[in-house]
Formats: sequence, structure tokens, C-alpha cells
Amino acid sequence: MTQEAAQRQLPVCLPPVADELLSSWIGRHAAFYAVPPLVMLRHCLPEVRSLRASDLHLSGDQEIRLARMFAIEPEVVRRMTFTNVAPSSRRLIAVRPLQSCPNCRARRAEPGPTLRSQLLGWRLTCPLCGKLFRAIDGRKLPCPFRQYRNATLRGEKLLDDEAEHGTRTWTSPVEIARLLLMRRIPRPIPRESDLWRFRVLGAIIPDLDDIVAAEQENLPTPASPILRLHMRPALLAGIAIVERAGPEMLRMLPGHMMGDNRFRFNLTAERVIAQSRTPRSLSQMQLI
Repeated sequence: MTQEAAQRQLPVCLPPVADELLSSWIGRHAAFYAVPPLVMLRHCLPEVRSLRASDLHLSGDQEIRLARMFAIEPEVVRRMTFTNVAPSSRRLIAVRPLQSCPNCRARRAEPGPTLRSQLLGWRLTCPLCGKLFRAIDGRKLPCPFRQYRNATLRGEKLLDDEAEHGTRTWTSPVEIARLLLMRRIPRPIPRESDLWRFRVLGAIIPDLDDIVAAEQENLPTPASPILRLHMRPALLAGIAIVERAGPEMLRMLPGHMMGDNRFRFNLTAERVIAQSRTPRSLSQMQLI
């Protein structure tokens, strides 16, 4: 296929829906033309290995080539990707949809397109209508952290501002999330069979340890800090609480730890604090 043929506009182009993911949009064109989605993508971008790769990063030239083929502006193509998401936030982008908005979903025919926000592990609310997401399977599990609602919504905004707009306060909320998901060994030392359920986050959200034990919910690691939807408010609230308290709270948290866990936390926390821009006094904290 010549470069000219690869860039030729398709005879029929489907308009993207609001917040649609690029791979979803390409997939809808592939279904229309009765070809596999990857074939449709490589018709224009033969160098791209997967649809996932096209969602995560496109160069300016690739955006222009796709835009030409699909008769759309390059800026619209870019908005369908995660190209502008801060690198530190990409660990919070899931491979498959995690959630959906029942309000927006009701207005679309099924099966609907996949939206960017369905893969965002920091969101609880739909960016289009503001309603609460539900798990992708449609189940509405009760949230055990409703008393932290204000802090939860602030945590969501902090993560969204960093990921989508490149703005933050005194440090990266993603770094706070990673610290809060580190393991801790509380005192008195629990049975070895119970150690799996204790995270630093439990020192800030006191309900967490018992809820994790009751639901047998093994929280994710700092390397992939995406919690299930009904548990996510705990992490978002913890991020907001630490952010408002400032670096002093990070220095207080090792008091809830011991041994290697405490050493690793201190090392990481001091690195995060060293990158702080506007440290605050603990007396200024507004927890909720």
C-alpha cells in the first residue's frame, strides 16, 4: 500500500461520540467496513502495533494522517487518546473498561462505544453528566465510605487535574496514592495470615482494615493503584486528606509502621517531600 493510498479519505466516516476512545471509534469504522479493527488502523498507520498503542500515544504526524483518512481535525483525534495524560498517571489507565455511566448509557443504543473515562481508574463520576459510575457489569455495590464523600470528590479532582491538565498542588497525588497502598505492619502485630490486609491507607481511613477483611478485598499494589469502584472512595479520600495536611502528615505516617515497611515508606516519602513546592502546616489541614 502506498503512502498516498494509506492517507486517502474513507468514503464514509462516522462521527465520534463525546468522550469516545480512539480504538472504539476505529473499531466502529472497522465493523462498518467489515474488516478487523487492527486492519483498519494499519490501513493508515502500518507502524502501529496495536489499538492499545494508538490509545496511549500518537505522534503529531500520526494524528494528522488519521485525521485526513477519517475527515476530522487532528485535535479531535488527540482528545480521543491518552497522549496528553501525564506519564505518572498512566498506571491508573486500565486495559479494559472498568465502569460505565447508567445515565449516559441509557441514551445510547447497545452495544455502545467505549469511552475514555471508562478506563480511568481515578474517576468515580462521569465527566459528561457528573453522575456516579457503576461497575461495568452493572452491579451497584454499596459504598462503605460515604462519610468521606467530600474528600473523595476532592481526591478525584486532584488526580484528574494532574492526569488531564498537568496541574498539581504541593506534590503528585499519584505519588500519594502509591505511598498509601504500601503495606504496613500495625501494632500489636497481627497473625501472619492477616498481614495481607494492612495498608498505610488504613491509618488514615480507620474503617478500611475491617472492610478489607470482611470483603476479602486484597487491595492492589502501588505499581497498579486501581481499586474496584466501590472501594475507590477510600483511596481518593486518603489522597485528599494527605494533600490538605501537607508533607507533615507523610512524616507522621511511619509511626503506624515498623521494620522494612517503615524504611521503604520513609525513603519514598522523603523523595516526594523533596519535590514539594508549597509545604503547608499541619494546622492548616481540612480533612473533609
